[in-house]
Amino acid sequence: MKKVTLVFLLFISFCLLSEVKAQVAEISSPDGKLKLNVFSEEGKAMYSVSFQGETMLDKSPLGLITNESDFSKNLKLINTKKDLISKKYSNEKIKKSDIEYKANTLNVNFMNADQFNIGIEFQVSDNNIAFRYDIPPMKDRFSAVVQSEVTGYRFPAQTTTFLSPMMKPMTGFARTAPSYESGYKADAELGTKADYGYVFPGLFHIGNEGWVLLSETGVNSLYCASHLETTSDKNLYRVAYPDMAENNGFGSSGSAISLPGKTPWRTITIGDSLKPIVETTIPFDVVEPLYEPSQKYQFGRSTWSWILWQDNSMNYDDQSLFIDLASKLGYEFILIDALWDKNIGKDRMKKLIQYAKSKNVGVMLWYNSNGAANDAPMGPRNKMSSSVERKKEMKWLKESGVKGLKVDFFGGDKQETMRLYEDILSDANDFGLTIIFHGATLPRGWEVMYPNYAGSEAVLASEMLYFSEDVRKQEAFFATLHPFIRNTVGSMEFGGTFLNRFLTKSNKDKNKRHTTDGFQLATAVLFQNPIQMFAVMPNNLTDVPKFQLDFMKSIPTLWDETIFIDGYPGKYSVIARRHQDKWYVAGVNAEKTVKKLKINLPMLVNKNLELINDDKNETTFKKSVSVNKKGEFEIEIQPNGGFVLIN
Repeated sequence: MKKVTLVFLLFISFCLLSEVKAQVAEISSPDGKLKLNVFSEEGKAMYSVSFQGETMLDKSPLGLITNESDFSKNLKLINTKKDLISKKYSNEKIKKSDIEYKANTLNVNFMNADQFNIGIEFQVSDNNIAFRYDIPPMKDRFSAVVQSEVTGYRFPAQTTTFLSPMMKPMTGFARTAPSYESGYKADAELGTKADYGYVFPGLFHIGNEGWVLLSETGVNSLYCASHLETTSDKNLYRVAYPDMAENNGFGSSGSAISLPGKTPWRTITIGDSLKPIVETTIPFDVVEPLYEPSQKYQFGRSTWSWILWQDNSMNYDDQSLFIDLASKLGYEFILIDALWDKNIGKDRMKKLIQYAKSKNVGVMLWYNSNGAANDAPMGPRNKMSSSVERKKEMKWLKESGVKGLKVDFFGGDKQETMRLYEDILSDANDFGLTIIFHGATLPRGWEVMYPNYAGSEAVLASEMLYFSEDVRKQEAFFATLHPFIRNTVGSMEFGGTFLNRFLTKSNKDKNKRHTTDGFQLATAVLFQNPIQMFAVMPNNLTDVPKFQLDFMKSIPTLWDETIFIDGYPGKYSVIARRHQDKWYVAGVNAEKTVKKLKINLPMLVNKNLELINDDKNETTFKKSVSVNKKGEFEIEIQPNGGFVLIN
């Protein structure tokens, strides 16, 4: 009898061990350095991530809650499936034009207490994890509302953060917030709370072990956008959906989804240095184009009067001057900003567009996005917010020869707002118009998803340099952050590179820049957007050195390759970008002392180079230099200064 009991107990123990083993799924990146475990613990779906044997995320929750069933608890892992994916694709708008993507895939399925299933699809590439939820029909229910997620990221205790807080809804100019225009705190304490959470992307430093960048991609009209929030566990950050107060309370804070349906991708980029963070293409790797381009779209550089000449410049004569400026610089576009409808009018605008065409300059026009979502008064208004008016307006725009639009003042991440973004882009494609979004959310894979998409602001951008002395003082600090955070996951329409020493129309008396000319030129390389609104002014044709103008005439906006060279967020940044066979290496320094660096540039060995840099008196100069046979180059960057190397 004792033997039977012992055999039975051993059998039960074996079954329990088998059950535990069955509750764990493992997968690694193709190079084997990045490892992901997915498991069930006390009825909850969890995952953990290590890189080169070091913990990067520890026991982090998975799951979501719908109005039909709860997939956050009482979950049992029922099956798993592994595979691999490999694809090549091209997209001229992002930081690497030709990409080969390889990843190992893991699909896990959990069953909840209602006997409903939920799938989670993981793709693990070198240095990247992307995952999303796959929700099948629930018996006879073919639709649901996803109310919230429990998806989280639990960091080791030594982690510090580089995060930008979400703005309070219905605040800021004309109640247009949130618009992703807050600053950052560098190396902040883990778990530091923000009233409304933090925007994507978020950068985390895991001490000596490495770096983690969190974001999301693949958000379209079928889902809301999300952000990060802190929890009672200071090590744990969680995915949060939009605040109900956004867009004047209109629209749901959750997402209505047709079943079977998939959520957007959550992305995690991991490395023992910042190189994988800067060079990642994961926001674009896991998404696909949503429609075919109606034509071959043009991207490039643009003049822009409003940034320094402001509202008073929205008149026929001043815009003619900036068309002439674009022509002299060889720029592809002029942006004519808010109030053109009132100050110029459609009839005279047609003449202005024809004048620009005679100068080989394309016209882009500003539009207000609302609607009833906020109180922004500038026109044109009520043209982009409804399908009927939008299509009528775009028909006129196409007939008049307009090349694209800059649409402003969105202020929210609800599904209803994501639908407006997509509707504007889709309709614009029908009429051959490119679209830039301003006062907007983070782009989430849109460079690939929407062929006529040409960038978003979603950053504390150049206009705040005009309006705020505090922002001017922090210009270099923020510039050293963007290549590692905001601009690494999506195009960033910053609208900068000022050659005026004073940020005014007169170029004197007030709004003095705290950065050097070398710094300003460097940001034309550091900041990436397929259409760049540069802040070059008509007076710069005669009041800045010729080599600076020559640089601004030749700078591209489309890049075939991007490489991290050196840097630390908030201190300094050095990035290399290639356009065709020409390399640009740019760096800026936010520290209070001269930064002396020895950088490795193997791609520039035996090449003749031109260096633009600043001396200790903040005088910007140009000279010929070379890289030694080892690919090494020594550079000094002045405080609030910058440099550019060009082959």
